[in-house]
Amino acid sequence: MNSTTIVLTITTTSVALVAGLFYAYSCSVNPGLHPLSDKEYLVAMQSINRAILNPLFFASFMGTLLLLPISTWMSYEKTLPPQFILLLLSTLVYIIGVFGVTVIGNIPLNEALDKFQIQAASLQEMAKLRSMFETRWNFFHQIRTIASVGSLVLAIVSCIYSK
Repeated sequence: MNSTTIVLTITTTSVALVAGLFYAYSCSVNPGLHPLSDKEYLVAMQSINRAILNPLFFASFMGTLLLLPISTWMSYEKTLPPQFILLLLSTLVYIIGVFGVTVIGNIPLNEALDKFQIQAASLQEMAKLRSMFETRWNFFHQIRTIASVGSLVLAIVSCIYSK
């Protein structure tokens, strides 16, 4: 096993961890939170959004952002082999569809929610925030879930073309 294969294995595992996290949210967390009252939903999402900001999440989420381009670069040859093309596509899908959507879509919503003082808010204010937050957040989340799974599939297929 050479260094390119080792890095590709670590990269693909990292993509899988992120895709699995987003998939799990889509299948369980978001549907589980939906029936809650506005206050319960906002409190839960604030708690989840704060809890996910931890070293383990950052290592996989940001690590993938670094590992995919490194794996792509390591697979480069002048003939542009299928592995390189697949990894380049996986990298682009991750950067745009996962990282970009998170930064442009989900993080601003999370920050707005974090600043919201739930205990001081009226029921109408909570309903308004939830209405603005939940649909948009879930929309962006679905994009990054699809993108992370797509990036993973491309990375897995690239492993088939590994030397």
